[in-house]
Amino acid sequence: MIIVMNGSATDAEIAAVVARIEAQGLMAHLSRGSERTVIGAVGQERGLEPAWFESMPGVARALRVVSDYRIVSREAQPEDSIVRIGDVAFGGGAPAWLGGCGHDWNRDALTAAAARIKAAGGRLLFAGRSGHDNPYRYRPMGAADLETLSKVAAEHGLVAVAELRDLRLLDVYLELQLGGLLLPPHCLHQVELLREVGRINKPVILQRNNRVRLGEWLLAAEHVAVGGNHRIILCDCGSEGEAAGLDVGELACLRRETHLPVMVAPVAAGGASLAPVLAASALLAGACGVLMEMDAAEALSLEALLAGMGMAASLGHGHG
Repeated sequence: MIIVMNGSATDAEIAAVVARIEAQGLMAHLSRGSERTVIGAVGQERGLEPAWFESMPGVARALRVVSDYRIVSREAQPEDSIVRIGDVAFGGGAPAWLGGCGHDWNRDALTAAAARIKAAGGRLLFAGRSGHDNPYRYRPMGAADLETLSKVAAEHGLVAVAELRDLRLLDVYLELQLGGLLLPPHCLHQVELLREVGRINKPVILQRNNRVRLGEWLLAAEHVAVGGNHRIILCDCGSEGEAAGLDVGELACLRRETHLPVMVAPVAAGGASLAPVLAASALLAGACGVLMEMDAAEALSLEALLAGMGMAASLGHGHG
């Protein structure tokens, strides 16, 4: 069972809920987010009734959640979450986007991407490999790369978002005050990394490809949320191989399972030429934003992609 507290709940009200849980012989697990506290009752819940808690001061709702992902489930929070990176809202009304470099993050590449983002009205610059790793071209970001990204973003008035693969570099991210973190698909199984990210109050984008099942994706998000960081965005990077693309049916199913905002990486999923149609399809299926790799071998038409996003958003509002 989980008990969701009101945003204005006091420490005394939270302590009273914890005491009632412990009085039933269960353990209470607190997840303190920036906007609300979620308390999980851990143990044999048989005989424990939600009504016992819903009448207590400071409690918004109490409910039984059958799945292993509880805090991030749609059951725990029926309304959609909104996560902000800088002043860009993911999960709000208009589709959000960030652009950047997924193949090369030297100063020239980042500067070129930043100039295009700024000219198109964008506000976020990312660096990190959202696609599928080739073992012969694998190169994680180092401290010098992070410093370059931070400087280029600042020079163009943008907020920086960077890939995090190595837990040892987390302090560097915090020192540079980057706007958000980007965890690539293979990091979704690194529990210690997820838990550490859960202890900081930074937006985190969890990327997934077709090697990661929806349940595994949501469990990774739960590991972050349990630590108290509820500022989570899910990003689908699509499939690899001959059947490259995005499964918009899965996206629609995911939206029923979680209140977290969901975005897509259409260039990673299908290449620059297919990116506009993949992005538009994903938005119609319930995605709230797009991550654009702007340094792919095939030139990305940023204008066409943004126009398609706007049209999809209009159609979505029309059907809503």
